[in-house]
Amino acid sequence: MDGSHDGKIVTLLLDPASAMDVAALVVDGIDLSPGHAIPSDGDPRIDQALKGFLFTCGPDHIRHPEPTANGGRYPLHGSLSGTQVPTETLTATESMCLAIVDIRLVDGGRARLTRRWSMTQGAVHLEDRIENIGGAPFPPMWMYHLNIAGRLFDDNTRIRGDMIPDGSQGWRFGDGESAHVLFPAAADDGWARVGIGPFPALGHRTLEVRFKTDSLPFLQMWRCQRGDADVVSIEPASHRIAKRSALSESGALSMLMPGEAIAYELMFGLIDDASSGKV
Repeated sequence: MDGSHDGKIVTLLLDPASAMDVAALVVDGIDLSPGHAIPSDGDPRIDQALKGFLFTCGPDHIRHPEPTANGGRYPLHGSLSGTQVPTETLTATESMCLAIVDIRLVDGGRARLTRRWSMTQGAVHLEDRIENIGGAPFPPMWMYHLNIAGRLFDDNTRIRGDMIPDGSQGWRFGDGESAHVLFPAAADDGWARVGIGPFPALGHRTLEVRFKTDSLPFLQMWRCQRGDADVVSIEPASHRIAKRSALSESGALSMLMPGEAIAYELMFGLIDDASSGKV
């Protein structure tokens, strides 16, 4: 998909081998994706996905593997990543892509993702719908990972958002070579908004990310500067950082019944200033 923003060419490369996640986001020839500058958790699906600009956790699990009720294990970041999109369910133009993919859940259930990408004046809009097409309920879990190459940052690069204490923080958050933080997503109009920038290589513009908080009520962020890895990730999430058992006991794992569906929505694009403009 191709578009433009203030004279800059924006190209979104989607991956049909992995549910139309984003293999690259290229702005005037500069790819914001981390590429090979990533750590490995030993899962080839995720090693491939993490190189790109956006991949999706879910719909049956997010984050690290945990046991299932029937003695199996939920895979790293859930069952969606690495799922091939059938050619017959894919429609694409220069500014829009619609895909439908059925997902085999690790516990034996099935879910259907209807995914629509669109681009207007360089701003990208993602609309996802997960339907339970299996015979038993399951608790949907979902998280977007927007992975950005750390080589594009400098000491002036900051992360801004109403959910962040004092409204902004440096991109080297936490301690050590790798760190996670999590905040409840703040939104007055149903949309949370977070900006990261400026990017010196992109004319000191900022990447702004917006997401709907009714189904993605948390903002998680992750960074890794370990060895050859250099990546920062903005991660809208459906659930806080906790074990499945703790989430279940607290009532956070709501069931999606057969035939029911849940929607997730995300937007991102470049703006000239972190405090103004819209995606």
